[in-house]
Amino acid sequence: MTVTIGLVGAGRRAAQVHAPTLAGSPDLRFTGVWAPTPGPVHELAGRHHVQPFDRFADLLDQCDAVAFAVPPPVQAELATTAAQRGKSVFLERPMAGDIAGAEDLAEAVQRSNVVSQMGLAWRYATEVRRFLSTEVGRIKPDGGAGRLVSGSHRPGGSVNAWRIERGVLRDQGVDLLDLLEAVLGPIVGVQAHGDRRGWVGLMLDHQVGRFSEASMSATAAPEIFRADIEIFGPGGEAALDCTRASGPHAYRTMYREFADAVRSGGAPALGARHGLHLQRVLESADTDVLLGT
Repeated sequence: MTVTIGLVGAGRRAAQVHAPTLAGSPDLRFTGVWAPTPGPVHELAGRHHVQPFDRFADLLDQCDAVAFAVPPPVQAELATTAAQRGKSVFLERPMAGDIAGAEDLAEAVQRSNVVSQMGLAWRYATEVRRFLSTEVGRIKPDGGAGRLVSGSHRPGGSVNAWRIERGVLRDQGVDLLDLLEAVLGPIVGVQAHGDRRGWVGLMLDHQVGRFSEASMSATAAPEIFRADIEIFGPGGEAALDCTRASGPHAYRTMYREFADAVRSGGAPALGARHGLHLQRVLESADTDVLLGT
């Protein structure tokens, strides 16, 4: 069965990441594009020889699944509607603008029994999967640390204003938190401090008595880009560089596995329920930062 998929969004990320991947995927048939602001839709659709849609409902009529590349609050609302219409959903991270939106979306996915998958690109990279399958078992980590440092939110950059407004934790931190959780177990407690538009530090409690620290900033010098984790345990130490983990190969793998899940009716581990869990961790950390606790 060929899975038909539509794209919601026509901005930078839709044009540079999602549309090219969908157009080049042998596992999916890219049917068309819709966005809340119609201006760029025709240009993006024409570039990939697919149909531009004037109404979201019309896009849903023509596809089995929908991929989203819009701001989190918009994604939560539209993806909930899509799930209620029986469409599988491929979601950017974070999945919503707040916990309420994430809960509504996760509930819609569950009630409609559709496939959902989070776009946590690091988790689909070959080097990350090798690290999780080999190094974690060898080290048997008691704890670790991660960092995500760049200059992507500095003035004059290409990042959308809404991403800068939300800060590094909500914009990019979910990938780091998700990977630390994959290595050390589910996050059950978080304490955070710092400046949401500067440097943010987190102390994380993982299940079964493991612990980690995470540091992140998007206002460093423009030439700086660090994305890595380190783990320590009875088996020694290991480090993973994630700076290239979200390249085209990871997105091709993500969409291939999404298509497989839609065909089989499976439930990806990195689905809406996992997205809701990560949303709760983010909200708790962001509240700490805002309150200065």
